Amino acid sequence: MSTGLGQALLTACRRHGAAPALQGDSLRLSHAALADAAEAVATHLRTAGLQPDEPVHVQVANQPADIAALIGTWLAGGVVVAVHRSTPPVLAEALRQRTGARFGLDLTPDCSGLQTWPGDAPPPRPLVAGAAFVIFTSGSTGQPKGVVLTHAAFAGKLAQIQGLLQFGPADRTLLVLNLSFGFGLWVALLTLLHGGLLVMAPRFEPAAVLRTLAEARITQAGVVPTMMRALLADPALAPALDRVAAQGDLRQLLIGGELLGLSLAERLRAQFPRTALIDIYGLTETSTCDFFAFPADKTQRPGCIGRPAPGEQCRIADAQGRPLPVGAVGELQIRSPHMMAGYLDAPGLTAAALPDGWLRTGDLALQHADGLVALMGRSKELISRGGNKLSPVEVEQALSAHPDVAAAMAVGRPDARLGEAIHVLVVPRAGCTLTVAGLRGHLAGRLEKFKHPDAWHRAEALPLGRTGKADRGALAALIDAGQTEPLPP
Repeated sequence: MSTGLGQALLTACRRHGAAPALQGDSLRLSHAALADAAEAVATHLRTAGLQPDEPVHVQVANQPADIAALIGTWLAGGVVVAVHRSTPPVLAEALRQRTGARFGLDLTPDCSGLQTWPGDAPPPRPLVAGAAFVIFTSGSTGQPKGVVLTHAAFAGKLAQIQGLLQFGPADRTLLVLNLSFGFGLWVALLTLLHGGLLVMAPRFEPAAVLRTLAEARITQAGVVPTMMRALLADPALAPALDRVAAQGDLRQLLIGGELLGLSLAERLRAQFPRTALIDIYGLTETSTCDFFAFPADKTQRPGCIGRPAPGEQCRIADAQGRPLPVGAVGELQIRSPHMMAGYLDAPGLTAAALPDGWLRTGDLALQHADGLVALMGRSKELISRGGNKLSPVEVEQALSAHPDVAAAMAVGRPDARLGEAIHVLVVPRAGCTLTVAGLRGHLAGRLEKFKHPDAWHRAEALPLGRTGKADRGALAALIDAGQTEPLPP
């Protein structure tokens, strides 16, 4: 059993005392009040009979009481399984069956809401000894995998991130990311560990987010690119965007979860010239945040994901795990001191992901001689067109460089002649008109002919998956169902 993160957060909250810690829709808590609430939660769980390293399902929806539930679970020696309140009951119950949890927390502001389910405590699992989280990944097919992260691994990653981003007591952090995923968790915990104020938005609503950025004078925010595309797409939001930029409070915009794209990056830098746009790449299995691309990196290598964070190692390897030379495209593999303990009750999957201590990410990448790394797509997403293999990301980046393209997504679909045909969906910028002929002309000097799209679609936004990220699988399903709009010729 370990209470590492819980004790660290409790100590930080006691140290910062009356300073504001959490702000939600209808509740504001000081650090001291958060500490009191967390200790009350821990007492409830211990009294109910929680055993060391026993999983606790914590309902979350970016409410202040959710943070008290996380910290309290750790103080009581439990392992957090964060489940969003919008999760369908059937799926939530399936996750509970997999973890064997007897206890759940769905807290109201007065810290009631302890749930119990019948049954004995699950048998000891060596894998979860000292664990802080079981985070279920959101794979588009198959059963989600339960990633087990220890207190030591996640605390070490938090210290690593802090060395780069320097959270402090004057920071006011906007949380619109889901607390059931690693990105949202580290943004929230680092803010509290270093005495800042966490302003919690229960959902992403563009107008409300911009209003909060301005009125709360937010200094940093964690977002995914899809959110920022939504903010920039609506001309009616332009005055609110300009207000945030003019105030100059937003010192860093932390963006990750999906490929940023050249066009969006350029627009964000132009819109927020006084804000550091920091692109972050990471996996749940490595406690997130494996690569950081700071502004200087993006200037040097537009489209890169940056360099490995301190202590992280990467290599580009072939299918047999043999390292490839600089500039070659292969699978990105990572070795980290903050690696997962494994996948819950799935030793075979764990061994396949970590056969030699290097995590197989499934992402294609290349590393330049200067150490910067660029993603080239998912290995399983490679398009094989007429015997030529190509990365959809390469097509997307070329299209996104067009001044009238807000976003683009490419996917391969079965084709009787080519094996796979290249389909692209483009999202025009507000007020702009795109045509197939115009975009073909744009690509003429940027991509080899065999990489040019075979079919063109348009939409007002990229299709999203369950976690709110742009989702290639969702686009493929729309194309297969004939539910897309063709791009004018």
